[in-house]
Amino acid sequence: MPQMIFVNLPVTDLDKSKAFYEAIGAANNPAFTDETAACMVVEEGSIHVMLLTHAKWADFTTKTIPDARTHAQVLLCLSADSRDAVDGQVDKAVKAGGKADPTPTQDFGFMYGRSYEDPDGHIWEVMWMDPTAIPAGEPAEASA
Repeated sequence: MPQMIFVNLPVTDLDKSKAFYEAIGAANNPAFTDETAACMVVEEGSIHVMLLTHAKWADFTTKTIPDARTHAQVLLCLSADSRDAVDGQVDKAVKAGGKADPTPTQDFGFMYGRSYEDPDGHIWEVMWMDPTAIPAGEPAEASA
């Protein structure tokens, strides 16, 4: 079985968050969704986002849930197939109620990235990179 990632995010309004993620292209997996959590499939077989109510989140940790609108604990980054796809994903997020570009746009020529916030303030970066343009032996600068 290939390795998968499940990103767990605490949310204040499960239905609103579920609708946001569906609007930007994620599909709900009803087998792992109930009134306390929703499994949103970003990439079938590899990337899943678990949206958890604060009460459900408390089942996993006693740590305080930070307000993602004022505190950053993680920056999540997904790749895209082109610069236009980066812009398109950010546009979808804005139309769905998200906030565009909470972090600076990155444009290094061979790499381009933008970001958006979901309704709870979690930051998602979207980046495109042309691997053929990276000089051999030189690491690329990026937050991801």
